[in-house]
Amino acid sequence: MDSIKIIDNMDRQPVLLQASMSIAEAVDMLLKHQKMGAPVVDKQKHLVGFLSQQDCLAVMLKSSYHCDLVATVEDCMKTEVLFVSSQESILQLAEQMVGPKPKIYPVVDAGKVIGTINRTDVLKAMAIYMQQCYLTPA
Repeated sequence: MDSIKIIDNMDRQPVLLQASMSIAEAVDMLLKHQKMGAPVVDKQKHLVGFLSQQDCLAVMLKSSYHCDLVATVEDCMKTEVLFVSSQESILQLAEQMVGPKPKIYPVVDAGKVIGTINRTDVLKAMAIYMQQCYLTPA
């Protein structure tokens, strides 16, 4: 199971947000691509933060009382972000995800975001592996 790598199961076309974007733009992108959250990157695709739907909800709820949604991604994003590399094991990541850790991890290689991986991706990889276990004759 340790041989199953993140690179083989990650989303290679993630939504990437910019810190300077408005929350409205970021929400539109998350909804359009049906994402629970997305990495925030600089122009060189270096990870600078993460914005989740939960972060957006909090800001939008507060803004809804006054109809004044002026926040940017930078105002709302988390800057302490757990991430993984593409060569890490799915099993190690699954162990991390069992606790109250993030549901989505940016995948970073050579300092740049190259994808994302979420609990669904990990669960699919593990299910495929487990099916092979049952199909292999003893």
